Amino acid sequence: MIVGVISDTHGLLRPAALDALRDCALIVHAGDVGSPAILPALKDLAPTYAVRGNIDKEPWAQALPETAWVQAGGTRLYVLHQLPDLDPALIDDRCAAVIYGHSHQPAAEYRGPVLYLNPGSAGPRRFRLPVTVARLEIKGKTLIGHELIDLA
Repeated sequence: MIVGVISDTHGLLRPAALDALRDCALIVHAGDVGSPAILPALKDLAPTYAVRGNIDKEPWAQALPETAWVQAGGTRLYVLHQLPDLDPALIDDRCAAVIYGHSHQPAAEYRGPVLYLNPGSAGPRRFRLPVTVARLEIKGKTLIGHELIDLA
């Protein structure tokens, strides 16, 4: 199972992002969606789960949760927008990855068995940071790989 991970679109859904997520079985958006048109476009590709980011203040965004547990195959993913808001007590051996955004800086690091993944920003370029999304590969109950994809 391939899970697409995107964040910080800020109202811009690039064709390259859609292409990178096209064959995913599931898509996770880690906040700062920025426009009500983004999520339906992602849902046209695959079931999509999203959390609310700090810029998502419009009435349409109030329906988005601040955090979410997402079942991906036999694994669980914890999604939030800002990593400093994470309650570490929530993360246990049933969690394969913590997915977050906000910084626009792509990052992937293991803390014990749990992958902490920021897909970076897929929206408007910020400073000189890359424009990226990520993909997770899950087999059964195991997260077996991840990749960051540069869109520019």
